[in-house]
Amino acid sequence: MKAIICTKYGPPEVLKIKEVDKPVPKDNEVRIKIHATAVTASDIYIRGSQIPLRYMIPMRLMLGITKPRKSIIGLVLAGEIESAGKDIKRFKPGDKVYGLTGFGFGCYAEYKCMKETDSTYGCLSLKPENLTYEEATVAAYGGLLAFQYMERGNIKPGQNVLIYGASSTTGTTAIQFAKYLGANVTAVSSASNMELSKSLGADTVLDYTTTDTLKPGEQYDFVLDAVGRRKKSKLKAACKKSLSPGGKYVSIDDGNLLLDSKRLDYIREVTETGNMKPVVDRCYAFEEIAEAHRYVEMGHKIGGVVVRINN
Repeated sequence: MKAIICTKYGPPEVLKIKEVDKPVPKDNEVRIKIHATAVTASDIYIRGSQIPLRYMIPMRLMLGITKPRKSIIGLVLAGEIESAGKDIKRFKPGDKVYGLTGFGFGCYAEYKCMKETDSTYGCLSLKPENLTYEEATVAAYGGLLAFQYMERGNIKPGQNVLIYGASSTTGTTAIQFAKYLGANVTAVSSASNMELSKSLGADTVLDYTTTDTLKPGEQYDFVLDAVGRRKKSKLKAACKKSLSPGGKYVSIDDGNLLLDSKRLDYIREVTETGNMKPVVDRCYAFEEIAEAHRYVEMGHKIGGVVVRINN
């Protein structure tokens, strides 16, 4: 099968297409024919080894010293079950699935073997029927992030929610999920993405490049930082101070992403009822993986960036 190999840590050009052995599923594994994967911020960090200095040594020891120990990287997949081991109970050949592989990586390839049980090496669920494979990769990654951290807010109908970084993969999902929960949503993005946020359901949109403060007395029951703590602005600082009594501020940097197939089931439920639509910025061919990495690395993507594998 064809796979994209990360030959060493470095720029996008270190990613090379090679022929490798097709994986053989164990009795407790399924083999997935991957139709689409996504290029995430995590992929960029792993490929370029762009890890904060304080984490560099432990992460290199875990992932690999001079190159990734697992040469086929990639965390997100959407595809079809091609075969299933005799101990598999949740899936059967022909099922269309989506999920994340966590420390199992391996999504930059035509096939991937996974267990059906959740662990740090992956979670898998049936794909939303109304989504393409490309859209499903965005729903899986952005959905798991958004749902996990927004659940901490215990959001109720009528509450005020602010999403900072509203045009990101997580942010575009979070706007729609907050509206599904009945919240009044304020979205923070750049001017070029304000109309997108409105189209996703945001009641109010703020431009962080021109707005430094909030209106006097403005308060929020829940604030989600969907870009991470490394990105700062005066408006973000103001948002952190705008919590109502009992309100909560949560960043996507607050702990590890939990790989949870039940949460994927919930994402599928919300999506299939028409309450959420993943935002796909660009789709690349398998051979264009380096270009996809370069684009994501620029930091200006909207929603998710997808790579098609098996058509």
